[in-house]
Amino acid sequence: MSKKVVVTGGAGFVGSHLCEALLKKGYMVTAVDNLITGSSRNIVALMPNSNFSFFEKDVCDKKTFSSLGRFDEIYHLASPADPNKNSKFSYMAYPFETMQVNTIGTWNACEAAVKAGAKLSFASTSEVYGDPEISPQDETYRGNVSTTGPRSIYDEAKRFGETIVSAFVREKGLDGRITRIFNTYGPGMNPNEGRAIVNFINQALAGRDLTIYGDGTQTRSFCYIDDQVKGQIKAMESKSTKGEIFNIGNAVEISILSFAKKIQKLSKSKSSIVITEPLPEDDPLKRRPDISKAKEILGWEPNVGINQGLTRTIEYFKSVNDQ
Repeated sequence: MSKKVVVTGGAGFVGSHLCEALLKKGYMVTAVDNLITGSSRNIVALMPNSNFSFFEKDVCDKKTFSSLGRFDEIYHLASPADPNKNSKFSYMAYPFETMQVNTIGTWNACEAAVKAGAKLSFASTSEVYGDPEISPQDETYRGNVSTTGPRSIYDEAKRFGETIVSAFVREKGLDGRITRIFNTYGPGMNPNEGRAIVNFINQALAGRDLTIYGDGTQTRSFCYIDDQVKGQIKAMESKSTKGEIFNIGNAVEISILSFAKKIQKLSKSKSSIVITEPLPEDDPLKRRPDISKAKEILGWEPNVGINQGLTRTIEYFKSVNDQ
């Protein structure tokens, strides 16, 4: 009998790519998404596959998982993730839904997995590290996070989500693991989101100024979507990952200013780069994962370089803009 996998947030950027990769492995895949920030457009190409099914449901409803029938694994990715306060897809536009899906939704997913004897992977985030006082950040670092700031609705919800999963592993025997996703990009990103890479590419292709918050010295580490998905699957399917936490991201660190210049060059844009606003409150100054644990235990590390990944992503945005 083919393995049956549930992907919550399956109509999102990472979730839809994960669904596609799991289908290619011959699994039966069920995507669950309430479409607050996900889009049915992301999975339209998967719909003809007889091994794929989609349910427009909310995982905060306990009945959702019981309506899915048998399953062997749950990838719990459901959550808004865009940090830009000016974006209608931002978690700041959905503060209560963001807190609920990462807590109540996570609790429901854990209970369902225990009842089904299924494995679970909780997609957490690098934001649990907050504005880090050490760099790179490894999985033992406990973070420097505000509990009340504007980003706390996401950061703290993910941190409590990790607490829930860990408690279910210890007390209920859940075969669960946690992945901390660092900035991920690639074809299929929502061109209307407010993430830096989306803004930069849209601005570059339209010939508008590339706008930077802060002075541009803040750093990020960008992981290409194919590498991210492979890391997610490795974390679920590798032996001895129960109760473990893994950073899944690219260890190459780059300043936002350098990143903007790279997009400017690769897109052959004549746009200027300008500083527009101060750095948003609680926006981290550094972000770089220590991925030595993922290398050692999962045998995983990113393979797609940033120039190659950005070139593919820019071509995708060109195709979307031409439609």
